[in-house]
Amino acid sequence: MRRAVSVVGVMGMLFGVLSPSAQAIEWQTFDPSPYSQSVTDCDREAAHPDDPNKVVPGRTSREMNLDTAIRVCRADLAKDPNNPRIGYQLARSLTYAGKVTEALPFIERAAAQKYPQALFVVGYLYLEGSYASPKDPCRAAQLIRESAIYGRLAGLLGYPSYVLNGRFNGCGLKVDMQELREFVGKAKQSKLEYYPSVIAESLEVRLSNEGGSK
Repeated sequence: MRRAVSVVGVMGMLFGVLSPSAQAIEWQTFDPSPYSQSVTDCDREAAHPDDPNKVVPGRTSREMNLDTAIRVCRADLAKDPNNPRIGYQLARSLTYAGKVTEALPFIERAAAQKYPQALFVVGYLYLEGSYASPKDPCRAAQLIRESAIYGRLAGLLGYPSYVLNGRFNGCGLKVDMQELREFVGKAKQSKLEYYPSVIAESLEVRLSNEGGSK
């Protein structure tokens, strides 16, 4: 007789090694206080509306004048070269202008400084190969997961979704289903708008059905 394959076993085969026991997530918080929070021309021209650490409301890509944004962000970063917010915004402007090779060092540096928006965005670039960036899903998994640990909403919902959809297969992830549920739970602690709330509810159902309860 064939042995029945458990759901956990199937998940392990799909996603790599399944963590045998849940470990508490060491949540992190980005501290912006070491960096200037004064509003700059770069902020006015290139802040992302969804960046949790923006200092102005932000502009969509369609609202940006890319030539102006690149010029003022270069100037502001020259005055404040260690500020990850400005570095990220320069990278954002360059990326939209099709200069992703030039943008990557700036956004990688902001990510290395644990700037949550940069962690998620550079991970997304590597996952999708967007704007002709190099495609590296395993590096993307690391960055997007870290953005979730820093509380970035896109990472809290994106990382579980990408795991469940097999986007990180072959990366040898030690997938902890409880961790994925906790990411979604933390996302739901925010006042979610309609579409993120639908995604969160859908993920909860999938995690319950596919991962079982612990």
